[in-house]
Amino acid sequence: MGSTSCFVMLLSLVLTLCVAFSPLVEARAFFVFGDSLVDNGNNNYLATTARADAPPYGIDFPTRRPTGRFSNGLNIPDLISEAIGSESTLPYLAPELTGERLLVGANFASAGIGILNDTGIQFLNIIRIYKQLEYFQQYQQRVTALIGQEQTQRLVNEALVLMTLGGNDFVNNYYLVPFSARSRQFSLPDYVVYIISEYRKVLLRTYELGARRVLVTGTGPLGCVPAELAMRSRNGECSVELQRAAGLFNPQLVQMITSVNAEIGADVFIAANTNQMTMDFVSNPQAYGFVTSKIACCGQGPYNGIGLCTPASNLCPNREIFAFWDPFHPSERANKIIVQQILTADSKYMTPMNLSTIIQLDSRV
Repeated sequence: MGSTSCFVMLLSLVLTLCVAFSPLVEARAFFVFGDSLVDNGNNNYLATTARADAPPYGIDFPTRRPTGRFSNGLNIPDLISEAIGSESTLPYLAPELTGERLLVGANFASAGIGILNDTGIQFLNIIRIYKQLEYFQQYQQRVTALIGQEQTQRLVNEALVLMTLGGNDFVNNYYLVPFSARSRQFSLPDYVVYIISEYRKVLLRTYELGARRVLVTGTGPLGCVPAELAMRSRNGECSVELQRAAGLFNPQLVQMITSVNAEIGADVFIAANTNQMTMDFVSNPQAYGFVTSKIACCGQGPYNGIGLCTPASNLCPNREIFAFWDPFHPSERANKIIVQQILTADSKYMTPMNLSTIIQLDSRV
């Protein structure tokens, strides 16, 4: 009787341990690269002005505190993590990203960066995209020490990756100042061709490092954010020139992704038309339950579009009815609309498939 009861206890302990630890190995890892739209707080650890670590950022986050996310609450990576049944990834520079927490994935994004190294130079110390990819290599070495090389390669190959770049190459480079160095070097159409060719190199390097499912978001409607309305608009109309930039960049991004997938022979890269997703509620905010898509919830000056969101800024009492949280970034509720489209939208928004289809396909493998 005693031996039977010992066996039952041992079996129970084994089952408990399997349940406790299997999700860490089996759950899909998630990696994030890009700019402030997807930064979960890496810039908190850097000497830079591009940071969101003071109130009222994070006012609607579960902790009600600023986290370094450029949002009133959850950002796009948080919401994608929820969709794949995972906890939010930690910033790669966060000291608590150690041990088994590494197996969830990591967020390498850094506010202010672009495809080009000279984008965001005014922010000084930010993690440019190739440095983010270096950190991804370093991450893999750290995980190899934890679970071995074969398991690490499997974790990376089976992971979901999010890449968000491009907007800053216009807003914080080409159009940062009149007659910028890049605008003197390139006409706008030639500049777009150039940054798309540079982006291609970034995506291929991501593939070399083991990424096999990569969501690549386009730019939003750059000329319609409150910051650009404040600087360039007379009557609340979107900036024609910045809209032209987005209109040139986004279709060429989809073409480039289609070409890279054909070269690889697999649908590794998935284009998300976040420009159209955002334009839907920018052009018809009431249809999505927003009162305005022109005025930021937090800011100052015309359209609350001037300067940074700080404790001294105007702050709306109800963030649910504002499409933009600050002069540049969507509100949490707007992010939810975007992620819902990434999950379920048709080919108007997602090429060659949406995230739900990816999850279904990959679960069969």
